[in-house]
Amino acid sequence: MNYLPYFQHYPAALQSQIKTLLEPDKLAAYFKGKYPQGHQLQSTQALYDYCHSYKNKYLKNVPRLHKVSYAKGRDLMTGTLGHHSQTRKQHGGKVKTRYEIALSQQLKYAPEAVLRALVVHELAHFKELDHNKAFYQLCCHMEPEYHQLELDLRLFIVLNKLGVSFYDNSAQPD
Repeated sequence: MNYLPYFQHYPAALQSQIKTLLEPDKLAAYFKGKYPQGHQLQSTQALYDYCHSYKNKYLKNVPRLHKVSYAKGRDLMTGTLGHHSQTRKQHGGKVKTRYEIALSQQLKYAPEAVLRALVVHELAHFKELDHNKAFYQLCCHMEPEYHQLELDLRLFIVLNKLGVSFYDNSAQPD
């Protein structure tokens, strides 16, 4: 399968490095070397606390997050990694806004840095709706290594499509 569409907006020199990395076993070795273990944020509460700490540190003017969860409907295979939502409801004379984030279930078994890239991405959407220069500046403000982590997130998608899931804590021997 051709995985290069995930990387088509990168410069040609970087794409050739990615092609080399996508050869059999090189991608798994890259991830095992760079990210030896997955994150420990398996529960919804742990994920909420993690996202909430980033929101409080970098987006103080955004009201509290109401819900953060892993969603089975989000799928790495179709490219939907996460979703942010702002729902407004009129209650009497007040308008209440709920801020929610749903992340792909497969990210339960990802390195923490890869998860962080997506959390930063979804949080940035609460300030900047479009993927524009201000959006990416905000992402880099929250995570200085954002662009590298976004690339690694794309590589993690390929790793997942190849069926390699050595971060799955339930599959690890005791």
